[in-house]
Amino acid sequence: MKKIIRFLKDWTLPVAIAVGTVVYLLFYLVPFLDGAGDALGEVVDTIFPFMVFSTLFSTYCRIDFHQMRPHRWHVGVLLAQVVLVALNVWIIFRVEADPEQKLLWESVLTCIIGPAATAAPVVTAKIGGNINTMTAYVVISAFASALMIPAAFPLLERGVSAGFWEMFFIILQKLAMVLVAPLVLGWCVQHYAKRLCAWIVSIPDLSFYLWAAQLAVTSGVTVRNIVHSDAALRTLLMIAVLSLILCLALFLIGRWIGSRLGDEINGGQASFQKNTALSIWVAYVYLNPVASVGAGCYVLWQNIINSLELWQYRRAKS
Repeated sequence: MKKIIRFLKDWTLPVAIAVGTVVYLLFYLVPFLDGAGDALGEVVDTIFPFMVFSTLFSTYCRIDFHQMRPHRWHVGVLLAQVVLVALNVWIIFRVEADPEQKLLWESVLTCIIGPAATAAPVVTAKIGGNINTMTAYVVISAFASALMIPAAFPLLERGVSAGFWEMFFIILQKLAMVLVAPLVLGWCVQHYAKRLCAWIVSIPDLSFYLWAAQLAVTSGVTVRNIVHSDAALRTLLMIAVLSLILCLALFLIGRWIGSRLGDEINGGQASFQKNTALSIWVAYVYLNPVASVGAGCYVLWQNIINSLELWQYRRAKS
């Protein structure tokens, strides 16, 4: 039994992906579970944003707000993200006459534009990085994505028109509730509900395991989007390959920036470890449901790299 528990702790991320995938396929393939599966799907769609909220909230309850200082590598990684988002949007405008090409690049955009993962500080600490500076970047990244997503998505779907600003503020309001509200609530709990805050902080790796639960749901949603997609198999395979290339590229870019600005480990994690649950949600609701497959595939590649990093660090320490 101890070996099983140890295995689950060491390989939490792949296990979460496998559980989410198997559970969805079980409801999809077993005929008498169809009704329950449909009802469960509606529940998942409803609670998805709240899962993102709770993971962020648990992270922000642990923040030492007095140490929330910007670092040089924060600026470098964030600037790289903004440049890549702008380049991606420009490419989409160039290929918008070709629906397949537009879909491919929209799937890439959903991966790039997302904020840093809420569990990034925990994973970073587990491989020898600085949890305080990483947590500060999660906050900065959340604010940046809360502005970039409502600026880019309506532009791609509607162009510059009277409806752009209406959609901009609608999406901004929704994202503020998911990305900014947890920060405000976390600060309030730290100052005015100290017993609750102490209880949350006392749970070891709470953010990490909430993220693992969120990852399981994300994996199931991704499989659902693939199964019900009307896109060609070739297109779905190309999305998967592009997301793999992007994941490796962001990891290397972040490491390169971090190595030159004082923190290679944090730079790499901040650049490539994305809050894919949020990316899938906003793509599914505001952009193109099939584009969310890109972020869903990115989950797999991202967590394979994270698992290998954790394994390598444990091996080096032992």
